Amino acid sequence: MNDIESFLTAATFGVAGASSNRAKYGNKVLRCYLQNDRSAIPIHPLETEVEGQVAYKDLASAPAIESLSIITPPAVTEKIVDQAIGAGVKHVWMQPGAESQTAIERAREAGLIVIAGGPCVLVVLGYRE
Repeated sequence: MNDIESFLTAATFGVAGASSNRAKYGNKVLRCYLQNDRSAIPIHPLETEVEGQVAYKDLASAPAIESLSIITPPAVTEKIVDQAIGAGVKHVWMQPGAESQTAIERAREAGLIVIAGGPCVLVVLGYRE
């Protein structure tokens, strides 16, 4: 099983950078999981609900997440990876534009499976607008 297949076996997915703005990728990734009948938890410090899902301000306050999609600027991705390590996340998928070499190295050193520099989850799962 490759890293993407392994990532997609999770029961619940986190979306760091989820947004209530439907034009933003953080919203599209969350909707993509929901379109594919997957359980998805939005993570955003300022949102309380995204697409009808309760949003959490950080990973520490969220229910357990095994696989986390990250759609944030690289500097924020580094903070999210630190949260993910502390929260017991097993897989992180840094969406195009969210990658940070520091975050990739830190996550791998902590034993997380990292997907970065590859396809977007929207392409893999087949997002429909």
